[in-house]
Amino acid sequence: MAVLNPVIDKVTQRIVERSRETRAEYLRHMNEAGRHGPHRGAMSCSNLAHGFAACGESGKDALAGDVRPNVGIVSAYNEMLSAHQPFVDYPDIIKEAAWAAGGVAQFAGGVPAMCDGVTQGQPGMELSLFSRDLIAMATGVALTHNMFDAAICLGVCDKIVPGLLIGTLAFGHLPVIFAPAGPMTSGLSNPVKSKVRERFAQGEIGRDELLKAESMAYHSPGTCTFYGTANSNQLLMEFMGLHMAGTSFINPGTPLRHALTKAAARRAVEMSSVANDGEARRMCDIIDEKAIVNGIIGLLSSGGSTNHTMHYVAVARAAGIKVNWDDFSELSSAVPLLARVYPNGVADVNHMRAAGGIQFMIRTLLDHGMLHDDVMTVEGRGLHHYTREPFLEDGELAWRDGPLKSHDTDVIRSVDDPFASTGGLRLLEGNMGRAIIKTSAVDEKFRRIDAPAQLFASQQAVLDAFKNDELNKDVVVVVPNQGPRANGMPELHKLTPSLSVLLQRGYQVALVTDGRMSGASGRVPAAIQVTPEAKLGGTIGKIRDGDRVIVDSDSGELIVDVPQAELDARELIVFDDAPTTEYGLGRELFSLFRNNAAPAEEGAGPLL
Repeated sequence: MAVLNPVIDKVTQRIVERSRETRAEYLRHMNEAGRHGPHRGAMSCSNLAHGFAACGESGKDALAGDVRPNVGIVSAYNEMLSAHQPFVDYPDIIKEAAWAAGGVAQFAGGVPAMCDGVTQGQPGMELSLFSRDLIAMATGVALTHNMFDAAICLGVCDKIVPGLLIGTLAFGHLPVIFAPAGPMTSGLSNPVKSKVRERFAQGEIGRDELLKAESMAYHSPGTCTFYGTANSNQLLMEFMGLHMAGTSFINPGTPLRHALTKAAARRAVEMSSVANDGEARRMCDIIDEKAIVNGIIGLLSSGGSTNHTMHYVAVARAAGIKVNWDDFSELSSAVPLLARVYPNGVADVNHMRAAGGIQFMIRTLLDHGMLHDDVMTVEGRGLHHYTREPFLEDGELAWRDGPLKSHDTDVIRSVDDPFASTGGLRLLEGNMGRAIIKTSAVDEKFRRIDAPAQLFASQQAVLDAFKNDELNKDVVVVVPNQGPRANGMPELHKLTPSLSVLLQRGYQVALVTDGRMSGASGRVPAAIQVTPEAKLGGTIGKIRDGDRVIVDSDSGELIVDVPQAELDARELIVFDDAPTTEYGLGRELFSLFRNNAAPAEEGAGPLL
């Protein structure tokens, strides 16, 4: 086995030391929970009768006698998310497969799941980030019946998987497996879709033509095919050992997808019976410091979503593990960029799978000492299990070794021949605070932007200025008051087409905001998730029009060229045209979340 890269070893050991007390406390809680439950046999007859009242006679007998393990199904199914619509059939598939494997499965509960594609630029987007923590709570409600020996989670998209992870980590004494639905087949290519959006932003085409193109891109059940937050989630699930090997990017409705769903149900039953044999596959055994580092390395090496610099800080903390942006940045300095998938290239995730996929990425990283192999996974001990790919042989599911080399070096490369020597994310620091920038899709000539600031109260105000030809110049667009405490930190993805047009016109343009960008963004240099946010007195709220701002992803600088004494004396900016963020479309229901949200670097959630 290859010697572990010294930077990865150093960061891992730092996380272990930083987390020693909190991790030990978490494991004490999980061990205690494991000793006391689930204990259906110790329930009152009334409790137990309620728990299996809706089961068939065979299920009642099995649960009454405590002779079969019971798998709780937690699902984020709904029809608003194309990625989640295939889950409609999963409970019946899982129940049948679990019974055949010697277990029982019950639908434990559903969790909310909103589609950011529907809410981008709309008021509902201000609920998006906090829905992660609501999902975690709903997962807790589903599993708190204490009827279960294991759980299977059905989720794919942006906040849903992190929310399910946080929720199930509170039940870390149970084995848990995640079962995805897979991406839709390739439709209109992402570069063509992007070009159509840019033409619409410039007024060259109308809404009808834009809608036609969007409908050709997003055309069927399954995950959107670009490499955004949802597909980053799926890759991380394999890098962290929570999927069946090779399951992430198998298309919905195919025989292989169906076979993998049944296999996940069987594995959940199997895992529930190995809790005391030295190879325990409890959730708390799988998600440890090394697994979190593996997940971050997967994110960085693939050029994945910036959203996960918050989500997986929150996930780690739910397991008693403390990570921060220094860890992301130092790992990024050592981990090469191995994938070019839109928005970092022209390929989509179907092309990524065909080129060698996650299996090849994990293989080449392991071969060069850039991942921890000595981890527990749902496949057993060792991340090397995830170098295998599934296939059907005479209708039966089997696995074989994945590719030893890339089938398309325009899409995936080895550690020996990467697209870049460092990962796709960078930490920025300076007198404006700390921020994240995604570098994997930014052209070299835009890695450093030095230009005057122009302040805007909202995403829409930026779009209006673009339409009015007020941004045809070198400019750093600054949008404060978009952080968790201000308005729930909505994604500002609708800015991407317009700001991309300005770059194409030859201007030096960057975005600075305490909000976030979509996982599908990346071509525009964007210092996002600026911490501290304006609402909490951050310097981003004291910038004024015309201030010189430097966004340098090479040096890692985020600076406003104003004397500190002058910045200290300035009041936080107040916009006369600032939109309401406190009510409408459910926003009033989330005031408790907004008022108690942690900073972005601490996960941006109220549960931390």
